[in-house]
Amino acid sequence: MTDSDVLVSLTDLGKDFDVSPPFLNRLLEGQERLFLRAVDDLSIDIPKGKTFSLVGESGCGKSTVARLVVGLYKPSRGRIRFDGIDMETLKTQAEIEPVRKRMQMIFQDPYASLNPRWRVSDIIAEPIRAHKLLSGRATIASRVGELLVQVGLAAVDGVKFPHEFSGGQRQRISIARALASQPEFLICDEPTSALDVSVQAQILNLMKGLQHQFGLTYLFISHDLAVVYHISDYVGVMYLGRVVEWSDKRTLFQRPWHPYTRMLLDAIPDLEMTGRERIPVAGEVPNPIHPPTGCHFHPRCPYANDRCRNEVPTVMHKDDSEVACHAVAENRLPQVTVSGEPADVTAVS
Repeated sequence: MTDSDVLVSLTDLGKDFDVSPPFLNRLLEGQERLFLRAVDDLSIDIPKGKTFSLVGESGCGKSTVARLVVGLYKPSRGRIRFDGIDMETLKTQAEIEPVRKRMQMIFQDPYASLNPRWRVSDIIAEPIRAHKLLSGRATIASRVGELLVQVGLAAVDGVKFPHEFSGGQRQRISIARALASQPEFLICDEPTSALDVSVQAQILNLMKGLQHQFGLTYLFISHDLAVVYHISDYVGVMYLGRVVEWSDKRTLFQRPWHPYTRMLLDAIPDLEMTGRERIPVAGEVPNPIHPPTGCHFHPRCPYANDRCRNEVPTVMHKDDSEVACHAVAENRLPQVTVSGEPADVTAVS
């Protein structure tokens, strides 16, 4: 993958949150400040026109990455480059605005992300007016109608309020709002997790169609590997703020290396009843304020040894994957080939 093929590049990205008790409590009780390292030295490249998905259990830092990329959080360290532009170098509003309008975000909850007091037409028109893309009430109204039709709604729906729509329809409105500024890059933070399964399929099919139509690039956040399989080109697996493995979709699903990746794949129902042996991984995600030393996954890993408990693994190239695991580096981990694929969650039209 060359630099010209990459739209978004994250290099050694990190984000810490201060979760310390109030100053007076720390002073009286002699406590130190506490920091939660939500993202820890994350490095990935997202190619133009492709979908890169981040998967992992709740609390692993996926949504924090999304908010860092879109600019809702400021990185504690590391670099974010968008189409070759270092976002840290953009200081003035005049420099930031042309880049910001090229990226938009679709949030998880369609009930909370839309202003209930605004009509749908005003919600979708807001980015058009904010970025001064069009002028004139009739011209903007015409553009809003086009956007509503593109996402499978009717132009006349613009006069309604969000409460008059179902969850799936509200998410279509969110997508229309995101498309209003004609972006190249969409950050999708679990956009289907709050929807029924059949509605999820419709939204995923819509997003895939829009990607092909407009050449969009997606950063897709999800914990559902069946959804990820059917929308992704590349997949990164996160655990406690670190990407432990990433590769193209088919390689990761057919030849997973990291034990955590295998655990997530084992959680997918085996509808084809292939009889593949599964190794259950016990335990829960540790406290991110006091994460385990060495490899964060070692308390739950059946292949962990003293090196795993004391030394942070570095990313290495293994076949067509990038993986951070001492067991893989030392060839202590048996290779697993997964036959079949997850059930087609996009089969509903």
